[in-house]
Formats: sequence, structure tokens, C-alpha cells
Amino acid sequence: MIIDSIPKIEFSNENQFFLFAGPCAIEGEKMAMQIAETITEVTQRLKIPFVFKGSYRKANRSRLDSFTGIGDIKALKILEKVSNQFQIPVITDIHTPDEAQMAAEYVDILQIPAFLCRQTDILVAAAKTGKHVNIKKGQFLAPESMKFAVDKVRQSGNNNIVITDRGTMFGYQDIIIDYRGIPVMQSFKTPVALDITHSLQQPNQSTGVTGGKPELIETVARAAIATGVDGFFLETHHDPGNAKSDGANMLKLDQLEKLLTNLSHLKKAVNKLK
Repeated sequence: MIIDSIPKIEFSNENQFFLFAGPCAIEGEKMAMQIAETITEVTQRLKIPFVFKGSYRKANRSRLDSFTGIGDIKALKILEKVSNQFQIPVITDIHTPDEAQMAAEYVDILQIPAFLCRQTDILVAAAKTGKHVNIKKGQFLAPESMKFAVDKVRQSGNNNIVITDRGTMFGYQDIIIDYRGIPVMQSFKTPVALDITHSLQQPNQSTGVTGGKPELIETVARAAIATGVDGFFLETHHDPGNAKSDGANMLKLDQLEKLLTNLSHLKKAVNKLK
């Protein structure tokens, strides 16, 4: 299942997965451009349809002193510049209905954060922009319940929908992935991606800073390929240890090519079983 009609993206190979990837947050223009350039080069070589991801603001930080952004419009203009310079689509998350139209002026896909996936007003506002809408599955929701989030967007006149699974809470400080949810959500006639970095978070740490297990990124991604996932979402950074947001679960940028190469080989093998 592929995503149709996104500007600046070429789905020449329907048997390949798509990729939403980039830093957690836009920390500045130079870092965004460097990361976008690296991912673009790798994905073009591997013929992986690529959408650059970056949050223009982080609205759900645990601590008041956490980094939240460099300014909404400044960050959105950087996303727009990335799109224009590399001729790739871009995606960012919104947090209130009022932000939908603002962000839609700069990006190609609006993302609904997992903790807001049941919020009717934000889903309807995103739908009415006419942009593609990527809905993150809430960590608290069964896959079957995502049907209602999808219905809210469709019933608002927008059929351009992607669902991204980012795991399910397992106790207070761990997340697990239920791979049974992938075909369940595909039954809603939407492409389904797996967020292979946030699914490895260890939230609610006593420090107020989320932990993670990035060493398992390829492990969970391989299992998703075998399950038939349509695409991946991941966050990556040159120096995750010094990233301003979610560094503990991000993939180091210099490890990206090996990961995507391995997953592409596995995807080809799985395709032969169809």
C-alpha cells in the first residue's frame, strides 16, 4: 500500500517501503540541511521514497526547562527551505487546531501526535487543510480503535491518511510493539508505518528525561518488514547524545545507510514470499 499524490515524492517501486525521517526537533538551519542532505543521498541510492521529518515545536516535554523550539515560523521556514532545496516533501506535527493551517502553508504532511490522536478538533482541522495527515497511534489505544481517528479525517473530506504505530505502554517506563496491529490498521485501507525510534523509548524516568534502547532499532524494524509494514518513521541526528530532544532513542546518522540497506534486502526477500 503506497501514499498517493504527495508533491515531490516518487513511488516508482511499489515493493519498497517509504521513510519518514529526520531530527526530533528543528534545532537550526545548518543541522536540518545537513541531515536532510545525508538522508536524501542514501534514500535516492536505495530508491526509498523519503519524507523529511522535523518538529517545529515540542509541546509535550516532561520538564518546564526542556527545549521546545527555536520559534514556530523560523522552524517552519527551515522545513520549507529543506523541501525546496532537496525537492522532497516534509512533515511536521501540530498540537492544536489553530496550528493546522499555519503549518500547512509550509509542509506537505501534518502529523497528529500520539497523545492527541483522539482529539476531534485537531483531526478535523488537519483534514480540512487538504494536506496528507499522519496519525500516530496513541500508546494507550488498541489498534482497532484507530479506525475512529481515521474516520474523523475521512468524514471531514480527506482520504489522504497514514497511520504510524509508535508502540504501546507496558507498565510505567517501557513500550512494546504488538505487530498484530499492523495488518489490523492496514484493514482500514491506509498505509501503516512503524516508528522504530519512539517505540524504543523508556518514558517517565525519574530525571524527567526519556530514556531509550536505540541498539534495538534494526531488530524491531526487521520484524516489521516480515509483518508487512508499508513504511518506517525514525529520528536521526549527527550527535544524539547532544540532541536537544529525544536523543536517547535516536539513530546516529552515520548508521542510517547500513540500516536502510539491510532493511531493503530483507524487503526484497519478503516480497518473494507473496
